[in-house]
Amino acid sequence: MILAAGQGTRVRPLTKDLPKPMVPILGKPVMEYLIEHLARHGITQIMVNVAYNHRKIEEYFRDGRRWGVEIGYSYEGVYDHGDILPRPLGSAGGMRHIQDNSGFFDDTTMVLCGDALIDLDIGAALEEHRAKGALASVVTLDVPRDQVSNYGIVVADEQGKVRSFQEKPSPEAARSTLASTGIYIFEPSALDLIPSGQVFDIGSQLFPLLVEKDLPFYAQSRPFHWIDIGRVSDYWSVLQRVLKGEIDQMRMPGTEVRPGVWVGLNTRVDWNTVHIQGPVYLGSSVRLEPGSAIIGPAWIGHGCHVRAGSRVERSVLFEYTRIGAGMLFQDMIVSPSYCVDRLGNATYVGDDRFPLRWGDARA
Repeated sequence: MILAAGQGTRVRPLTKDLPKPMVPILGKPVMEYLIEHLARHGITQIMVNVAYNHRKIEEYFRDGRRWGVEIGYSYEGVYDHGDILPRPLGSAGGMRHIQDNSGFFDDTTMVLCGDALIDLDIGAALEEHRAKGALASVVTLDVPRDQVSNYGIVVADEQGKVRSFQEKPSPEAARSTLASTGIYIFEPSALDLIPSGQVFDIGSQLFPLLVEKDLPFYAQSRPFHWIDIGRVSDYWSVLQRVLKGEIDQMRMPGTEVRPGVWVGLNTRVDWNTVHIQGPVYLGSSVRLEPGSAIIGPAWIGHGCHVRAGSRVERSVLFEYTRIGAGMLFQDMIVSPSYCVDRLGNATYVGDDRFPLRWGDARA
């Protein structure tokens, strides 16, 4: 099961009109990488709980056959005064909603957040879960102590049995440095602990219940890449790492026309008058005017237009973004309607207090 019903408030404005699992990495939704990874490990039946902007997920992934899997959807919402309104049931409540409808969780099931990039050895994780006779398992990663306040922290004994949790503790108060990665493994009977028709959370409600009842609930700690897009600043950092080629199985699309410079179809670039320093990707129909410069790592989405004398450094331009003449954009995520710096501060088109000018390249 992939958890995809959240509103993604911490990565606004990226999720203003887009569900968080659909936020693009190298032009593909982050959830697509997750589905590809599951398929590589032989997981072919996938349920997705959805709520906010659910049609964008459903219309993109449809029944999953394109990835060699079968995908189903569970909508969480209510009918109120003639409108269908999203009402997420929480991560565990969403599981119970699916179970009450069909009994989908009839075997060992992995549950994952739809907004993280991972390369977990799923087979090894399932093997450890079964070898310990676990009712539930949470996959953890050891994080630096000065970063524990960003995560839910798992406290486990020497055998890995979970004893307690701390939600984003201070470094001084943390009793562990094992962070929950939002990757869980459950046996069907674990869902009996989740009440029907209620908002119920895995981390803050189901897990403490498992500990309270002293059930076989274990933490797994194994090395793998886990790249969580929890905040806008995380998204900017992830893109920089991906563009530098630091993440396996994530390669630049297009054609490499110069070392570190990839282009899509129908680009309009006078290579003698434009300065490009890779790694840089230029999407289809991108137009770079003479005297402009792109300094990587940078992703220029399809249909973008960079006016003369402008300089784009270590930034991402979403599709159809136009950069005004003579502008300097550094460490930015830019769309036709908003601009976000690497710290997550957002500015919208038309704000006269902001010195930079940009807009919609289709206008």
